[in-house]
Amino acid sequence: MPEEKKLRSTKEIISVLGHPSELVTVFDKKGKVLHKMIKPVMVRFYPRDVMQVIVGASILAIPVAFTEETWRLGETLPLQNVLGLLFVSLVFISSFVYYNYYRGQMKRHWPEFVKRVVVTYFVSFLVVSALLTLIQRAPWDSAPLVAFSRAAIVSFPASMSASVADMIK
Repeated sequence: MPEEKKLRSTKEIISVLGHPSELVTVFDKKGKVLHKMIKPVMVRFYPRDVMQVIVGASILAIPVAFTEETWRLGETLPLQNVLGLLFVSLVFISSFVYYNYYRGQMKRHWPEFVKRVVVTYFVSFLVVSALLTLIQRAPWDSAPLVAFSRAAIVSFPASMSASVADMIK
């Protein structure tokens, strides 16, 4: 076991078939290469990721959007609380995305990070809005604030499941 403590490793970003990957090289105490490992770095947000976000958002949007409690909450919750939920959603998505995709790579990939977070929430909100509209629980023409509130409330869990589904490759 004492031998393992003297191992060191290096990490570098390389391109494999045009996709960024991380090359981890493990050395022994004398500097001899023991092992090399390549793992994909998922920092780009591709169109297929949008499809995963749509499916992921639907996973929790469907059961939550069909509950009367959510509809009533959308009618009674003050706008500042609804905006607070929207903000918390963005914080949770940002945290999840950072720790699963961009940890240690934010300086070079922060535009992709922002894009992934914003698109994930926006697509989740659109999925929820469409679902609520289809079941006639989003009165956009007569009570747009209620429709927005309901969509934002349901988007909270929907955006979380969208983030998780986006990670599954």
